[in-house]
Amino acid sequence: MTPKYIDIHSHVNFKAFKEDGDAVIKRALENDTWVINVGSQFSTSRRAVEIANKYSEGVYAIVGLHPIHLDEAYHDEEEVDGEGFRTRVEEFNKEAFGELLKDPKVVAIGECGLDYYHLKEDSIEKQKKTFIEQIELAKETSKPLMVHCRDGQKSGVGRAFDDLLEVLKESRLSIPFVSHSFVRDLKLAEELLKLGSYFSFNGIITFPKTDDYVEVIKFLPLDRILSETDSPYLTPVPHRGQRNEPVYVKEIVRKIAEIKNLPEEEVAKAIMANARKVFGIQNPLLSKERAG
Repeated sequence: MTPKYIDIHSHVNFKAFKEDGDAVIKRALENDTWVINVGSQFSTSRRAVEIANKYSEGVYAIVGLHPIHLDEAYHDEEEVDGEGFRTRVEEFNKEAFGELLKDPKVVAIGECGLDYYHLKEDSIEKQKKTFIEQIELAKETSKPLMVHCRDGQKSGVGRAFDDLLEVLKESRLSIPFVSHSFVRDLKLAEELLKLGSYFSFNGIITFPKTDDYVEVIKFLPLDRILSETDSPYLTPVPHRGQRNEPVYVKEIVRKIAEIKNLPEEEVAKAIMANARKVFGIQNPLLSKERAG
């Protein structure tokens, strides 16, 4: 199977899909869409691996510890654009995650990074330390990184992206990394591009008042752009009001094509090629040709 679309950041491993996750994955595959499920803590990372191994191809996993799981907080419906939840405190266990990374269906580490939305000032160093630990594991295993970053609308700590750039520069990354759900301005995009970032966009770019994203998408070279849903959150237009799922990633591709004034087929093909390159996903047709 050579798919048309790929959702490089989904959460069908989350409880929102507990009752029908298999049907959601099947629907995506039947609609020429591959799926990468991303962990946010050890339990959801392990679940992502379990789901990936149900399928011979087209479903993969990313494992890691999200910075919001370093502190306890309630994340309400407005904040997450979906069902609210309470995080519990977890410490990064390098050995446990290292075992998950041995599975061939695991294609990256994450989502990891910095999230200052709820935190207290004394949590910043803990987040940086955990992020660096996952960067080091990525280096050791030659896995790319799925990077999350968000400023502190509630905590009032607004320097998350400055700190992110500092950590990335000091880490001297030689592995690919993805700036997931990129929602910032052109200046930051330029800084991250210099560091070698890929950029993943989701349903936010279909919402009203997205001038900044339009400018960024126009600026970025096509070979640095990826598509995601972040489902079950951030459902794109025209499906607002519904639970998001991977099959809706085609709406993101269509919007990117519209912004860049390119044919959708060309954009979809480029994004798939980018995903294969970043995550080391082989083209099965090419592999068979080489073997023959």
